[in-house]
Amino acid sequence: MPNASSSNTQKKLVTIDISSDTVCPWCFVGKKNLDKAIASSMEQYNFEIKWHPYQLNPAAPKEGVDKREYYRRKFGSQSEQIEARMSEVFGNIGLEYNMSGLTGNTMDSHRLIYFAGQQGWHKQHLLVEELCLGYFTQGRYIGDHNFLLECANKVGLEGAAEFLQDPNNGLKEVEDELNTYSGNNGVPYYVINGSRKIFGAQPPEVFMKAFEFEK
Repeated sequence: MPNASSSNTQKKLVTIDISSDTVCPWCFVGKKNLDKAIASSMEQYNFEIKWHPYQLNPAAPKEGVDKREYYRRKFGSQSEQIEARMSEVFGNIGLEYNMSGLTGNTMDSHRLIYFAGQQGWHKQHLLVEELCLGYFTQGRYIGDHNFLLECANKVGLEGAAEFLQDPNNGLKEVEDELNTYSGNNGVPYYVINGSRKIFGAQPPEVFMKAFEFEK
């Protein structure tokens, strides 16, 4: 990601607001495609990214449930086809899709992402990467505080343990954002420069074209 310096002050700023859930595989695929678009456009633009929470299943249990069993209950006979499709999609971006482990409530991960945003968008963006890598490729549970803190430490997030310890920290802010963005017809959902809207895990070329959109 570009850092501010005298060499890039003349570049146009591209703001990107992203609504996503940390258990949405297409959200991670979309992030990887967006990162490719940004890497190809750094000579032209500066970027500022903000992640917003979305919950595909707000009622998911905090203690977690077996991921494969959850998908079987939710999608029935289609669950195996979905897993095969996601394995193919992840393979295309150089990752191995892992359906082992637990899935469950994502509120604490969203609280941590909000907290990371208070320390700069770069840390927030890196944290989302670590959370998704762990959950989608390593079978880590998104509701496990030990896993969340490992990710926080990897990106240099300060004060994460104390923040997560109190379940009320960041809760109102996340809930307010959930109410604000709950009208989105699913995720991932992107708003470029406050007005250009993109839905779904689009290829890098779509994002690069959107960067050209003027306010």
